[in-house]
Amino acid sequence: MRQVRSIWNGAISFGLVSIPIKLVNATESHSVSFRQIHTEDGGRIRYRKVCELEDREVAQAEIGKAYEDADGTMIPITDEDLAQLPIPTAKTIEIVAFVPADRIDPLQMDAAYYLSANGVPAAKPYTLLREALKRSRKVAIAKYALRGRERLGMLRVVDDVIAMHGLLWPDEIRAPEGVAPDTSVTVRDKELDLADALMDTLGEVDLADLHDDYREAVEEMITAKASGERPAGSPAPAPSGKVLDLMAALEKSVREAQESRGAEPGAKAEVTSISSRATPKQTTGKKSTSTAKKTAAKKTTTSGSAKKTTQAQGTKKTPAKKTPAKKATPRKRTA
Repeated sequence: MRQVRSIWNGAISFGLVSIPIKLVNATESHSVSFRQIHTEDGGRIRYRKVCELEDREVAQAEIGKAYEDADGTMIPITDEDLAQLPIPTAKTIEIVAFVPADRIDPLQMDAAYYLSANGVPAAKPYTLLREALKRSRKVAIAKYALRGRERLGMLRVVDDVIAMHGLLWPDEIRAPEGVAPDTSVTVRDKELDLADALMDTLGEVDLADLHDDYREAVEEMITAKASGERPAGSPAPAPSGKVLDLMAALEKSVREAQESRGAEPGAKAEVTSISSRATPKQTTGKKSTSTAKKTAAKKTTTSGSAKKTTQAQGTKKTPAKKTPAKKATPRKRTA
């Protein structure tokens, strides 16, 4: 296993117990990087750091940091200034509380790190904290300073390692005002039944089986261009358009999910029976309703006068009754 470089050295403060640790990144990016070029000749576009007063490029060793005041005055800030700040978290991950994991809003989750015991003496208190977290089934809330600012963190156990997730401060989370639909919508039980059926059909997934299709396609395209070959064409875009019948779209989604996962015919038949009443909505809802009512009346009428009325309307109503049935099948295939 390759050695991962630590990005911060300090200690975990657990009451009066101090645990020397090293902080290492728990994640890495596999995205494909691109360079900026001049499109006319392919030359690299580079950014140079230039001093505005001397109008010359300066080396990284000559660059410091400063705070710009309201009037534009630059107040130099050194690393020594930041290191001498009177806060205990400058070199310490200070645990302030232990809470159930479900108390943490996923919106607060930020970068993830592994905490490694720094040296042999740290092994015992490190293991103590790890086992205490396991047994309590809680997570530790801590404060720490990194890259020039104090941060909030959550410590939890991953396998036999203590991991820390950076957390956004509560006031950094925006309220979801104005995001939800502002129109009144009624969701019917049949629509929820189909949504539940789709969720059950899709089921669960092992996250380890998921991979970045876009990155793979970019890498294949780069390989093809580098070898002088023509990259593969993009697939035909899915037909766009407004969904006119939510029930039909849900029913089609359930059917396709079942077919892709090899579901048994029994589940498919159940969904089809639910959506069969919604299929005529693909034409015009009012005509479908009136046709259904007239068909029910036609079945329940037993008197002679009712039969005559039905026969009188037969030449006009019979084609209307058969037409939705014939159109429903092809529309379910092509929807």
